[in-house]
Amino acid sequence: MIDTHCHLYLDEFKTDIEEVIARAQLAGVHKFYLPAIDSAEIEHLLSLEARFPSSCYAMMGLHPCSVKENYLQELAIVKAWLTKRKFVAVGEIGLDFYWDRTFALQQYEAFKTQIELSIQYNLPIVIHSRNAMKETIDVVKEFVSVGVRGIFHCFGGTLKNANEIIDAGFYLGIGGVLTYKKSGLAEVLEHIDLKYMVLETDAPYLTPVPFRGNRNESVYLKYIVEELALIKNISTQEVIAITTANAEKIFGI
Repeated sequence: MIDTHCHLYLDEFKTDIEEVIARAQLAGVHKFYLPAIDSAEIEHLLSLEARFPSSCYAMMGLHPCSVKENYLQELAIVKAWLTKRKFVAVGEIGLDFYWDRTFALQQYEAFKTQIELSIQYNLPIVIHSRNAMKETIDVVKEFVSVGVRGIFHCFGGTLKNANEIIDAGFYLGIGGVLTYKKSGLAEVLEHIDLKYMVLETDAPYLTPVPFRGNRNESVYLKYIVEELALIKNISTQEVIAITTANAEKIFGI
């Protein structure tokens, strides 16, 4: 299995990261893709990748919730890092209007700038979208003709949203939300082929049932697999094989 989206470099893991990774590997999770947030976390992100170079892979980007007054400086840091070394993706980037829309225009600018960077460096993007699904999809559609590609992380939208995302050439990142009965995500995914999905945890966030309320870990990816297997009426091995192949395709493994 591949955890295509986890923040294992955050403080929540600083005392037991070796055990966290060992538990995941024992459960069959062997690759961990690490989205960036902002400049405050870059050192921690890259340090974790350096400690586990055969299993942890860093992205570079500015999270929409970190788009504030200093967003141009933050974008300059992203641009500088992309010139220094290879990253697996530009992410996580996107739009988040959950808390407020104070920096909505700046979020749009940062999102589009980073999409352009992904095209320049021929990298996939990993998209964060919260309370902004239509707006995010509309931005992506502007860049489909020039080859933008990637993942809509933590997908939780409608069937219409899912089909628009797939039509744009993107994959759906499926995580713990799938196990939340009131999410309605299972009913949507019944109608979506597994060839358009990848697995993720978003650890330490969005812990699946039966551990909801606790810190999320990559080892819990198996609960997402089990839920998908039930929805699709196939084996867990088939879910793993298809979603892993999808992740390998996106990230060029």
